[in-house]
Amino acid sequence: MMLTRKSAGAPAHLSSGNSRLSRSLSGMLAKTIDRRAFLKRSGVAVGAGAFATQLPFNMIGKAEAADDKAGKIEVKRTVCTHCSVGCAIDAVVQNGVWVRQEPVFDSPLNLGAHCAKGASIREHGMAEHSHRLKYPMKLVSGKYQRISWDTAINEIGDKVLALRKESGPDSLYFVGSSKHSNEQSYMLCKWVRLFGTNNTDHQARICHSTTVSGVANTWGYGAMTNSYNDMHNSKAALYIGSNAAEAHPVSMLHSLHAKETGCKIMVADPRFTRTAAKADQYIRIRSGTDIAFLFGVLHHVFKNGWEDKKYIHDRVYGMDKVKEEVMKVWVPSEVERVTGVPEAEVYKVAETMAKNRPSTIVWCMGQTQHTIGNAMVRASCILQLALGNIGVAGGGANIFRGHDNVQGATDLGPNPDSLPAYYGLAPGAYAHWARVWNVDLKWLQDQFASPAMMTKAGITVSRWIDGVLEKNENIDQDPNIRGLFFWGHAPNSQTRGLEMQAAMHALDLLVVIDPYPSATAAMAAMPLDEQGMKVLKDAGKQPKADRAVYLLPAATQLETSG
Repeated sequence: MMLTRKSAGAPAHLSSGNSRLSRSLSGMLAKTIDRRAFLKRSGVAVGAGAFATQLPFNMIGKAEAADDKAGKIEVKRTVCTHCSVGCAIDAVVQNGVWVRQEPVFDSPLNLGAHCAKGASIREHGMAEHSHRLKYPMKLVSGKYQRISWDTAINEIGDKVLALRKESGPDSLYFVGSSKHSNEQSYMLCKWVRLFGTNNTDHQARICHSTTVSGVANTWGYGAMTNSYNDMHNSKAALYIGSNAAEAHPVSMLHSLHAKETGCKIMVADPRFTRTAAKADQYIRIRSGTDIAFLFGVLHHVFKNGWEDKKYIHDRVYGMDKVKEEVMKVWVPSEVERVTGVPEAEVYKVAETMAKNRPSTIVWCMGQTQHTIGNAMVRASCILQLALGNIGVAGGGANIFRGHDNVQGATDLGPNPDSLPAYYGLAPGAYAHWARVWNVDLKWLQDQFASPAMMTKAGITVSRWIDGVLEKNENIDQDPNIRGLFFWGHAPNSQTRGLEMQAAMHALDLLVVIDPYPSATAAMAAMPLDEQGMKVLKDAGKQPKADRAVYLLPAATQLETSG
């Protein structure tokens, strides 16, 4: 309804019947009222309300909600699966269908906020008009064709058992996922070991395995020491190898809140990122020179006596050796030559971190995705130990993970070098888990090719290609890999794509399990070109004419429990 001055009609220049604008406006203006008419009608409404209050109670019906024809509506709390922040979501479910969502305001992590990715999380559950895989498929003559679940399970099961009988349990490889819940990761690890092999791995190998080993070898446990919302307590924060504003958007809520209360934010990155746009100091370093930069910062810390001497004396071993190298090798001129960062900027970082404690350091793939990623991680840890920032609120090593359960999958899941909970592969570890799984230890031992293979680490996810293509005498197991499961993992985040596709064509069995037709399924279906054929020829292999490739649908985490 529009309120306008009383008027005899539309202006003359709008009265032409041939004008579309005129027709639209005349229709709209015909429905308008002036102030007198508005007040008159309002008076009638008020009078009607007053009259209704004088009616006998038996003439006034009880106010009741209409019957809910749409069915039962529930609100279920869940967690966003897009990154490691762990934003809480209230999912509104109607008749078993997720119809809308709200960010959770009492969550200490997202505080009622969503990023663009999280706001669209519900779309993963949509089956209609989506790319979701809805039924099993088999690759036939270069195209995927629909098959029944019974056919898929029987054919895959028969093929797995045949390969195991012909070549042993190590002829199969199982790639798990950092998208799996703790329970799912644990079950996959258990299933693979009961099958009789350690040939299993997941995404953490190619994202944060350098973090796990680097941090664990520094203070014993390879995980983030503090939490996202603990950054409220930080007085200074150094982001190095992390573009949190884009990769972990909601985490910036806590950083920016800390900034409002005085936290100094520094970003060291070859690119001026969106995170750098929020920084008090941006440091442009050459890619791959993180260690030189961090040790350059340490040089100024030691030179000015800013290290926490009591903390180091009480809790740190070997810092004297680090100091000796830093003061001798990583002098300002050498740091600037290697990193391209002037001494004044490095000094400012050291001063800010030292004079605004507790100070924290944040890293992500920018550090880990290097051949020397392990050493970069250790350099970050050493800086924090020198400043006494580990084990305190507002300090720590805030390691921003990629997938939402990289940590849980690493703790409990399909690792080639360890049983759940970092028990390793020693005979005693298997004895423990045999008791937990309620299986006979001798039976479990008999599932493996030999006692030696039972305690030997399996092939990693980045090297299964070699398990297929390498000459048998060059791999540390009896058979080459002949069968492969990709369960919630796509290879487009790995290098060696040409060799990977060639290896897929040399397999006897490939099973891809995913909510969507992934890059794995696409690579497997693509015919080999001349270069791919050359890779196979150089490896002494031929494409398997009877290769069996299956694509199985899977639930998203939001459709499972755990």
